Amino acid sequence: MNKEHVLKNVDIVVSKGNAEGDITYANPIFVKLSGYSMGELLDKPHSILRHPDMPKLIFKFLWDNLKAGNDVIAFVKNLSKDNSFYWVLAHVRVAKNPDGSFRNYVSTRRMVTGGARAVIEPLYAKMLEAEKEEGMSGSLKVLEAFLSGNGASLATFNETMKKLNS
Repeated sequence: MNKEHVLKNVDIVVSKGNAEGDITYANPIFVKLSGYSMGELLDKPHSILRHPDMPKLIFKFLWDNLKAGNDVIAFVKNLSKDNSFYWVLAHVRVAKNPDGSFRNYVSTRRMVTGGARAVIEPLYAKMLEAEKEEGMSGSLKVLEAFLSGNGASLATFNETMKKLNS
């Protein structure tokens, strides 16, 4: 099945995860889009929704940054239980307890604009191809070339992703 679920501008998809990335909370729209029941989602890794069109490098970048305490804003194509899919712009951050210790990861996701999709889909396809041929280093080269061509770098990745979606 190649059916797409399209988010509306007002839709906000929310989930929380523990230190391992397992889902500890999912709002109703997340449950609906995923096609899984709440019971099927809780305590499962967020990667249960990983679409094969997603470059592994995007998740490596995400986890490397989260582990360093940095927020990440990235486009993600998710795979639903019935093999349908949906695109989101995810803002993932580390939530801390009052004493500064780790509480959880919080991801809020919004719709992706058509303009952003027109840029991101071919970029991700190119990154995937590079991963097949040269591994993560090849994918990173493609991403860095894209960012550089847009006057950006890995350091300004989040701002570039937000700007693409505006």
